[in-house]
This record gives sequence, structure tokens and C-alpha cells, in this order.
Amino acid sequence: MRRKPGEGPSSGLLLAGNAAIPCLLGKSGISPNKHEGDGATPSGRYELLFGFYRADRVSPPPTRLPLQALTPFDGWCDDPAHPAYNRPVDLPFAASHEKMWRDDGLYDICLVMDHNFSRRSRNRGSAVFFHLTAGKPYTAGCVAISRKAMMKLLPRLKTGTVMDIRP
Repeated sequence: MRRKPGEGPSSGLLLAGNAAIPCLLGKSGISPNKHEGDGATPSGRYELLFGFYRADRVSPPPTRLPLQALTPFDGWCDDPAHPAYNRPVDLPFAASHEKMWRDDGLYDICLVMDHNFSRRSRNRGSAVFFHLTAGKPYTAGCVAISRKAMMKLLPRLKTGTVMDIRP
């Protein structure tokens, strides 16, 4: 994955085999020094670990990644001071968090990248996902592609598939 030449900082190309899939990146572009809330997509190599999907909107997608159906009670902690930082949490949750059950379809399919997950550091970024596009021309720091492209790509993905994000 890399920035799309000649485009703004939030436009990228996801290279998968011979395919070049347009993707969206963080509004601040790609950064080697990701920090919580900076709007940047972190550069580096990140394994895909597992994912979520909205069973009320999507049939279980064909993939070798472990997937879990989302519920309205699923969240993700984005509070660097909390012990559950950058982890899934059950809602209601007192600390700062993101709701995984969204009206905009962004997380109808949402895959977790191993950015700051296996080895967490406070303030190095949370909820950096590979998910669907939903109307905005950028993400908050994730990588996003169209639903159609995601459905084509999912059968090729498995635990350990690496997303290589380059400036």
C-alpha cells in the first residue's frame, strides 16, 4: 500500500497481486511516527489479526481470517490512560471509546491490523483498521476500500497476511 501519485495525502493504492485498488488513508497522510488523534495512517508492516462484520447488513464474508459478528454493545477503547487502550470493549464503557456498530457502514467489514496491538505503547494510536469507505475522502488513520473491492479481496486474506504501508 502506498500513496497514490499526484493525489492528496489521503489517497492511496492498495497493491494486491496484479490489482491496484484505490484506497483512502488518514487525512494527514502516512506517517512513521503515529500518535493518538493525529489523523495519520502509520507506515510499516502490519499483520491482519482478525475482524468484525455487521451480520444484519453482510453475510459472513468468505475469508480465512477469524471474524466476529458485531453487536450494538461492541466498542474499542481509545483512551491512552486506560488499561484497555487499543482493545475491544463492551459498551457501555466509561473511558473514551469508539463505537463499532455504526450507521454509516464504515465497519460493516472491519479488519484489525497489528499496529500497536500485540505490543502496545500509550499514545501510539488505536483502532487502526482496514475497513470500508463511507463517503468521506479520508479516514482517521485507517486504510479503507470500497465494499466491492473488500468482497473481492477477503477470500485471499488470512491471519498473518501483511499490509505493507509505505509513504
